[in-house]
Amino acid sequence: MAEPLSVLEALHSTPARRYLSPDPISDDVIRELLDAAVRGPSGGNTQRWAWIVVRDPEVKAKIAEFYLEGWNKSYGVNRDRLLADPTSGDARTFRAGDHLANHIAEAPVWIFPVLLGAAKSQNPRLGSSIYGAVQQLLLAARAHGIGTTLTTLYMAHEAEVRELLGLPEDALTMALIPLGYPAKGRWAQPKRRPLEEVVFFEKYQTKQ
Repeated sequence: MAEPLSVLEALHSTPARRYLSPDPISDDVIRELLDAAVRGPSGGNTQRWAWIVVRDPEVKAKIAEFYLEGWNKSYGVNRDRLLADPTSGDARTFRAGDHLANHIAEAPVWIFPVLLGAAKSQNPRLGSSIYGAVQQLLLAARAHGIGTTLTTLYMAHEAEVRELLGLPEDALTMALIPLGYPAKGRWAQPKRRPLEEVVFFEKYQTKQ
C-alpha cells in the first residue's frame, strides 16, 4: 500500500537512495509507478516516449558493466581525494555512489525512460519532454517506500544499451532508474544550498 503523503512532504523527503535491497517489487506496484509517471509533462503532449522495465539478470549484468566503467572514469579516479576525510559529506556521497556502481545489478527492477526519434537531436532542452515525468516516477516510488535515483553513467555505451533493450535506432535512453526497497539510510530532506545563494529576482547577480 502506498503511504499517504502530501505533495510537499514527498518533495522534501525524496533523496537519492543508492543502497537498495534485492527484494522483489510486484508488477502491480511497478504499474502504479508508471501510471503516475505518464501523467507528467510532455512537450506538446506528444508523449513520444517509452518506458522499458528490466528485470532480466543477464541484461542488467551487461549494462552494469557499462555503468561501473562510467563510474570509475568519472568518479573512481578521485577515490583517494574524496575519501581523505571519511566523515565528510563528500566521502559519504562517494561511498553511496560507489556502492551503487558495484551493486546496481542487484536492484530488482530497472526502468529506462526513452525518447523516440531523439537519437540525433541537437536540442539541448530535449530532456524537458520526459524528465518531469521521471520525477513523478521517483515521487510515486517514494510513496510506496521504494528507493530510486536517476543515473546516466552507462551512456558511453548507448548503442549497445539500445540493442540490448531492442530499441529502434532513432530512440535515445534518457536515464537508468534502479528501484528497490531501501537497505540502508532513511527518508530525509536532501541537502541543498540555501535559497539565498541560488534564487534571484528579476536578474542574475554575482554573489560577493
